[in-house]
This record gives sequence, C-alpha cells and structure tokens, in this order.
Amino acid sequence: MKNKKEVLIIIPAYNEAKTIVTLLDQLEDPEIASIADVLVMNDASSDATNWVAKARKHTVVTHVFNLGYGSGLQLGYKYAIRKGYHYVIQMDADGQHDVKNVLHLYKELQKKDENGNFPDIVLGSRFMEGSASFSVSAAKKVAFVLFRKMIWIGTGKKIMDPTTGLQGLSWRTVLFYSKYNNFDDRYPDANMIMQMLLLGFRVREIPAVMHARTEGESMHSGLKPIIYMFRMTISIIAVWIREKILKLDKEKIKGLEMVKKTNYSSDGFKIKTEGEWYRRRPQVVSWNSAQGIRVNQCVCH
Repeated sequence: MKNKKEVLIIIPAYNEAKTIVTLLDQLEDPEIASIADVLVMNDASSDATNWVAKARKHTVVTHVFNLGYGSGLQLGYKYAIRKGYHYVIQMDADGQHDVKNVLHLYKELQKKDENGNFPDIVLGSRFMEGSASFSVSAAKKVAFVLFRKMIWIGTGKKIMDPTTGLQGLSWRTVLFYSKYNNFDDRYPDANMIMQMLLLGFRVREIPAVMHARTEGESMHSGLKPIIYMFRMTISIIAVWIREKILKLDKEKIKGLEMVKKTNYSSDGFKIKTEGEWYRRRPQVVSWNSAQGIRVNQCVCH
C-alpha cells in the first residue's frame, strides 16, 4: 500500500501562470515530495494557471467564479480533512515564499514547547531575527505596525508578521476553520491571528526566507493596500468584540477539544469523541450547536 503523506500544501492562485510553474517544479524536490501533496486552488484564473498546474499532475480545484483568497483556503481545508492529512502548509503562488520554508514549518509543527504542547499554527515571519532581508512599501510598513499593535493590545501577544501568507496548520486548526462560517473570504491573516490567540490556539513564529515578486500583479498593488488596511482594521476590531466580549465561538472550541486525532490510514481517521472510539471514512465533519462538533456517518471500531 502506498504510504500516506502527512502534509497537504495548499496554494491559492489567481492568474499566476507565469510564477506557479517554477514553484511547482521546486516543490517536486524529493525531500518535500516524500512528505507532502500539493493542492492548487485556482480562483477562476483567466490565464493558463489551471493548465500548467494540471500538466504537473498536481490536484487542482478551479472555481467557476472568483470567490477570493480566503474562500480558496477554506475549501482547501475541507479537502485536507476529507483526505486525512495531519498538517496543512499554505503558501502563495507568486514565488515569494521560498520552498525551503516548507520543511522548516513541518519540523516546527512537530516540536513541543516547554510545556509539552505542539503548536496549532506556525507563522513564517519576514521580520524576525534570522529572516532573510525583505523590502516592503511604506503603506505595508504602516499596516504591519498597526496590526502588530492591535494584536498586542487585544491579546497581550507579540506577533512580528501578522499578515504572512506562509503558515503551517495542525489538524486541529484545519478542522476548526474548515467548518467556520465566518471565515474571511478575502484576507484571512491578521484578523485570523487575533481570533486564534483569543480562542486559545497555540501560535508560534519562525524566521522565513522570502523573495520579491518578479512576474505578475500583486493583489496588493495600486490603491489595494489602503483598502486592505481599512478593511482589515475593521475586521480585527470585529473579531475582538466577537471573541472577547460576546464569546460567540466558545462552544465551538469546547466541541473541538472533544475530538482527538490519534491515527489515520489511507481510508480515514480514528478519532475519539465523547469517550468512544470510531473509525471515520473521510466524510463531512459538521458543527453541532449544542456540543460543538459531531461526526457524521461513523461506524463503531
């Protein structure tokens, strides 16, 4: 039987045919390919993104309409849960994220902290000691400083790079956001970090190597950074109110704690819920309003 890989690399892409080819070629390095499969989330690109990704035999999901960066990520999370991956690593298709970061994120996800806990999410930071030099525009610098300050005030935690798109997620985190109805369909970054910290997820940062974009158009070009900064500021405040004051997702976290992943095989998971062991083939995991999470279509193991 073919060994199941632990990691799914999710690459959201919109009109990135010129850059994604090199990225996919680099991800075929044996050291990466031995642990990870690649999923390209093609957000209704009008160029050849779909075809160049399929030509390299990777799984490609193409949206009929442009749904946004966040929608692509969440659909990728659902795919990861159905297929039984332990971890998700998400990276951009524009070539800015060096593929050597994949192994660093993977190793960090498996590393316990001083309290014996694994991280729920590992952020690849552009602005930590040990990170490769990376230049950003004045508008982006303002955004970074603002979002860092907001997260520190809201949670008491210091995050150096709250808008990084290079992230490694645990199964627990992927499960939560695969079913989260208020996931940001456009820009899930600093607002998502604020939420995770307030909900008690373990967030860790490591230095990352990134490069300047050489081809294509950034989704933060022109006036977009100003619109993005305004939208993200409002979203961060809304998330703080939702989690800190209204505590709307507290029950979902309680339900998540009832689900413990213990093992998986090519046809599904063994999971523990409410004291009983079940084998679940990759079916939909859905929220239960009273208990947080329930597992559909299970048979006793």
